[in-house]
Amino acid sequence: MSLIFAGICSHAPGITARPETAEKSLRDGFYASLDRMRDELKASRPDVLIVVAAEHFGNFFMNNMPAFALGMGNGFHGPIEDEAFLKIKKRKAPSDRRIAQKLIEIVQQDVDVAFCEEWTFDHGIAVPLHFLNPDDEIPFIPGHINCQAPPLPPIRRAWAFGEAIRKAADAIPERVALVGTGGISHWPATPDSGRIDEAWDRDFLDKWARNDKQALLSYTDADVYRDAGPGGFEIRTLTTVAAAARGRGTVHFYAPIPVFAVGCTTATMSIA
Repeated sequence: MSLIFAGICSHAPGITARPETAEKSLRDGFYASLDRMRDELKASRPDVLIVVAAEHFGNFFMNNMPAFALGMGNGFHGPIEDEAFLKIKKRKAPSDRRIAQKLIEIVQQDVDVAFCEEWTFDHGIAVPLHFLNPDDEIPFIPGHINCQAPPLPPIRRAWAFGEAIRKAADAIPERVALVGTGGISHWPATPDSGRIDEAWDRDFLDKWARNDKQALLSYTDADVYRDAGPGGFEIRTLTTVAAAARGRGTVHFYAPIPVFAVGCTTATMSIA
C-alpha cells in the first residue's frame, strides 16, 4: 500500500499534566484540533501508526545513543513518567512486530536505523497517543531521532529518514500512518522554561507547510539553539514527516501556551 496519513503535533508533558493552568480558550482550541486530527487519522484506516519523537533519555543515554531507532515488538510499555504527574495511565500499548520488521528491513537499505524489541515510551509518544489513539485501537511503532545529545544527526539525515520511511511504506501492503511530535521553539528544564518564540515558530511552520526542502535543511544547530532553544532541535521529527509525505501541509492550530512550555501545534500534510 503506502503512506496514507501524515501529521505533526506537540508533545510537552504539561499538555496533560496541568491542563487546568492554561488559558481556557487556548487549551480548548488546542484540544479540539487534536480531536479533529484523531478523527482524520482514524478515517484513513491505518494498519499501523508510526510516532516519531525525541527520546528524552528514558531508554537511550550517552553510553548508547542511536541517531535513529524504530520499535520492533508486539507492544510497548509506557508512559515512563509517574501517572500522578503525567495523568496518563500506564499500560502496554499494542504494536505489530511483523509490520515493523518489514518496515525496518527496507529503511535499513538507506538509513542506519537501530531497532528495539523493548521500549518504555515517555511523554514524547504518550501525549500524542493519549489524544490521537486513546483506546490503543491502532497498533503503533515508536520512532526515535536523537534531538538531545550532541553530536546530533544532521537535519538532512532526518530528511533521509523520512524518505526511507516513505519508501518502506510504499513497498508493503499495509496502510501506514506517520506522526512526528516535538517542539517547536522551547527551553525545557532551563531557567527560560516557558519562553516561546512565536515568530520563529510561525516561520518554521510556513516552511514546513510549503514543504520547502531547501529552507528546512538550511537550519544549523547553532542557529536553532540561539533562536529556538535546545527544544528546537526537535524540528528533526517534523522534517522527517515532510520528507515522507512530499505534499503540502495545513496548520490547524498554533498558539503559544507558556504554561505548557511550548507553542502548541497540530498540522497535517497531504500525501504526494
